[in-house]
Amino acid sequence: MNRKMVFNTVGMMLVAEAALLLLPTAVALIYGEACAWSLAASAGIALAAGLLLRLLFRPENRLIYAREGFVTVALAWLLLSAAGALPFFLSGEIPSYVDAFFETVSGFTTTGASILTNVESMSRGLLFWRSFTHWVGGMGVLVFVMAIVPGSNDRSMHILRAEMPGPVVGKLLPRAKDTASILYKIYVGLTLLQIVLMLLGGMPLYESVVHAFGTAGTGGFGVKADSIAGYSPYLQWVITVFMFLFGVNFNLYYLLLVRRFRAAVQSSEFWYYLGIVLVSVSLITINILPLYQSFSEALRLSAFQVSSIITTTGYATADFNLWPEFSKSLLLLLMMVGACAGSTGGGLKVSRAVMLIKTIGREIRHLLHPRSVNSVRFEGKQVDGATLKSVSSYFAIYMVCMVAVYMLLSLDAFDLETNLSATFACFNNIGPGLGAVGPTASYALYSPLSKIVLSLAMLMGRLEIFPLLLTLSPATWMKK
Repeated sequence: MNRKMVFNTVGMMLVAEAALLLLPTAVALIYGEACAWSLAASAGIALAAGLLLRLLFRPENRLIYAREGFVTVALAWLLLSAAGALPFFLSGEIPSYVDAFFETVSGFTTTGASILTNVESMSRGLLFWRSFTHWVGGMGVLVFVMAIVPGSNDRSMHILRAEMPGPVVGKLLPRAKDTASILYKIYVGLTLLQIVLMLLGGMPLYESVVHAFGTAGTGGFGVKADSIAGYSPYLQWVITVFMFLFGVNFNLYYLLLVRRFRAAVQSSEFWYYLGIVLVSVSLITINILPLYQSFSEALRLSAFQVSSIITTTGYATADFNLWPEFSKSLLLLLMMVGACAGSTGGGLKVSRAVMLIKTIGREIRHLLHPRSVNSVRFEGKQVDGATLKSVSSYFAIYMVCMVAVYMLLSLDAFDLETNLSATFACFNNIGPGLGAVGPTASYALYSPLSKIVLSLAMLMGRLEIFPLLLTLSPATWMKK
């Protein structure tokens, strides 16, 4: 274990976070808000802590292998969340540090679960920081730093693999730094395009930027208690479309940019993703049609909520807690499926879900015809045994962790629907659940212990379990 390199890199991340905190500080100063001092003080604390780590841990060997990549990512996200919670706590707008930590973890992991009961009373500077954490965490904090910091070497691919969601992360370009850079250029471009389209729809600049951050990071933090319900149908459709787009594997956008159209359209994961969305929208539209005045309204609300849930964004235009059981059950399943690998969305990922189903089909065929040779194909290629084993192992540990989180939550006096949906919503980085944590409610009533458990669940879901488990394992630190 190259401990010096791990802590040196984490120190660099804290320094980067200090720089990021200057943007919401400027927003608070523009609006003349008192929270500016808490944002500036937090930037100073993050800067001091980061410089101290870089001073104390000066690595002679700067190589990073897979184990160091996992540990670096997990520690960075934990410490960035701890420092990012300081503005809320120091300002007094979130008096409990546990609550502030929960809110910040929810932001960086792009979950969108909130303990706030009156979001509109928050200062604009802190609401900007709250949504900005979505945007930074969406593509990955360390991916962002790799894209802008000189000297990122090819070993940084181990960090990229540990932080980017999905079963497989490969290089778009030969160097990891170039891969990170092209990913962020696409990310920034789509974000700016959404801001422009929302401005054209009459949304104020501040709200356009905040909601673009929430959409791009598939996080779902907003500035109004009714989420997106109070905005025009045009703006709801814009956000619907962009939630869907940010749930697509960013490799496809790169292929389109370099005019490799044939390779892009051959992505089977995208077609599965599109098919799941279209079928779900159709079924829910039919199911909720009696509740609304017109087909167009039912279609818009259904499309928005399906796009929001499958991409794990968590925005809402309706209280789907009041929808029929069929629609709520379908949304619960979409929470687990999630978006595409290599996107900013959370969940199990479409690629894993498809490979799991195909693996089950292969086993059934093998039982019926023991001597037959059956293979699993995905993205036009035969999937090797190691990948299938990895997918199956991940699903098994995913279910074990979900059960553990649910059992710990059950110590609080909430009903099964609330605790189960809270587990699904936080572990899969969605945000709103059902029951007492529905789209019009919050997580404020949970105990401090449950909020810590849910915070860890959000981190495990965003980092896909293994980085956090490896970091918490004593055996990881004992090995040289």
